[in-house]
Amino acid sequence: MCDTCGCNVTDGNRHLLQEGGELARTRGGRDAVEVLEGLLSANDHQAAHNRDHFAAHGVLAINLMSSPGSGKTSLLEATIEALGDELKIGVIEGDLETENDAKRIRDKGAPAVQIATGSACHLDAHMVHHALHELSLDGLDILFVENVGNLVCPASFDLGQHFNVALLSVTEGDDKPAKYPVMFRSTDLVLLTKSDLLAVLDDFEPAKAEQAVRNLANPAPIFTLSARKGEGMAAWLDWLRDEVARHKTALAAEQTTPIDPNHVHDQRHHHP
Repeated sequence: MCDTCGCNVTDGNRHLLQEGGELARTRGGRDAVEVLEGLLSANDHQAAHNRDHFAAHGVLAINLMSSPGSGKTSLLEATIEALGDELKIGVIEGDLETENDAKRIRDKGAPAVQIATGSACHLDAHMVHHALHELSLDGLDILFVENVGNLVCPASFDLGQHFNVALLSVTEGDDKPAKYPVMFRSTDLVLLTKSDLLAVLDDFEPAKAEQAVRNLANPAPIFTLSARKGEGMAAWLDWLRDEVARHKTALAAEQTTPIDPNHVHDQRHHHP
């Protein structure tokens, strides 16, 4: 993270540094390392709280990450159209400015909240928490968080999500996973998007992109699809159905498990 792009301090965590905030004074006055560590710790604590909130409503939260223009919003539109009769979907949209993407999602009949991050090149857990005040989770099966288009910073911030999904468009280089290892090492699923363009592109090989992911020791599934043409969408939709079912089963099991009074702990400090 750096000071130039503004990703250390966001509209979501700025209150921690303002007068009266818990990070307004540090042992070194305003020691940068101490402040950064404090911000990351505060983000993780808020992410755990978000995760508890999702669990209380039985919602599966998925963080979508990619570079700009990879087709995240188009994928969500196609997903809502395909699963709208089966699963209730909500979306939190992250962009530097405008409500364009949130409007596209609402036009498909799904609730959506737009977060305008200003200069921040990623979403953080505080931003997501604020957005949840504007989006009812009641009845939702899936909450998608469409992160800001950026292959670097979004991978470093826990939002409280259960899964990270990284999109890589075939219009980008098949070596992107090697160039941006943090993103592709931490993802739980990779989607190679805009596959309908492979017929006119000769510089992107899906096999090379997959090998670049495997070189990061990431065994995540990799699906190739085109949201615009509908090609390859079945694997993605089945993955969503399966993970929603697993999530609800796991939550039901937790609710029926007796609590051991000799082993009570605060689950907000434990990530899944």
